[in-house]
Amino acid sequence: MQESTFSAESEERLRHELEEKGLFVLSIHRGAGASFGGFQLPQRRKIPTTDFILFNQELATLLKAGLPLVQSLDILRKRVKVPLFKSVLDDVYEKVRGGTALSEAFESHGDLFNGVYTASLLAGEKSGSLEGVLRRYVQHTKTIAAVRARTISALIYPIILMLLAVVLVGGIVFKVVPQFADFFDQMGHGAQLPLATRILVGVSTTLVGQLWLIVTVAVVIVAAAAAWLRQKGSRRQLDALILRTPFAGTLARKFATAQVARTVATLLTGGIPLVNAVETASKAIGNQAVSADLAEVARQVREGSGFGIALAKRHTFPDVAVEMVEVGESTGALAEMLNSVADFYDEENETTLTRFAGLVEPVLLIVMGAVIAGLVLALYLPLFQLSSLVG
Repeated sequence: MQESTFSAESEERLRHELEEKGLFVLSIHRGAGASFGGFQLPQRRKIPTTDFILFNQELATLLKAGLPLVQSLDILRKRVKVPLFKSVLDDVYEKVRGGTALSEAFESHGDLFNGVYTASLLAGEKSGSLEGVLRRYVQHTKTIAAVRARTISALIYPIILMLLAVVLVGGIVFKVVPQFADFFDQMGHGAQLPLATRILVGVSTTLVGQLWLIVTVAVVIVAAAAAWLRQKGSRRQLDALILRTPFAGTLARKFATAQVARTVATLLTGGIPLVNAVETASKAIGNQAVSADLAEVARQVREGSGFGIALAKRHTFPDVAVEMVEVGESTGALAEMLNSVADFYDEENETTLTRFAGLVEPVLLIVMGAVIAGLVLALYLPLFQLSSLVG
């Protein structure tokens, strides 16, 4: 028996290539990623969202035109340019042609496709409206992507300002101040320097002299934090801590509420039962603290509790959202009400972020100007004193 490491686009493709070489494959294990100095780097496997949305749009169009599913997959897999996505579609095509359901074929690549997508496909297969389900999922994905893009665009300018401030202050402390410190030493008036200048020179000298120690401590802290996050339950504790943070926690809670509401609404519209929809949404949500609470809500709903009542017991989602869910349950229009909840909190989050960015930008500019002006003034105070003495 021989063990070796190979690289391929997919497990099926690798098995096929090895069998063509006359090798009998006992087992294949997916590697965790590249290694560097004994440290295993994680392997990133992701299909671009744009290509994935385009594929589903074209698949829905071909199905609406009356083409069989197998023929539609055969047409689309030949047009895909991304190697990873193409290998996945080749495998899906072969499985569907062999009699496997489309949802099962995609579910076999579970690390690439979330449960919302496979559950939507399953609902479309059971109801016979795969084309409509695909279009609803595409709309769902586009909406979430648009919200994420607006969030990033609202935060990118403040982040750039903060990075620029760090770079400027770092350049002054590590490059400019040491040169002034040498100049002050040559003047021979070190004891007569102003207090602000002595503090600035002392801080700069300490940072420059202990730079490697500071970098080492920072690397150790980052490595320890990464090791802690890999432990079971650590990510959930961190997400729970974020939810309790005054401003960021409120914003994260509203984002999670909108995502859960839109996901459950999409699955309910596709014909998925409420319990299964909530369970699927709990696995698709990014915040693990919210995910755990939603899994508990699904368990209570399975035992006969109302969805709104179960949400109210967990105290995770805003009261307004819970009340709207209860109204939707009582009127029999839960999916429509959940979509309204998602739209409401998406708009509220966008408004909050826009106001935050509009407030933070001038504040950061003022703080940056004050800090840099203070540093420059501390450096030039001795020169002002020297000129006055000469005068």
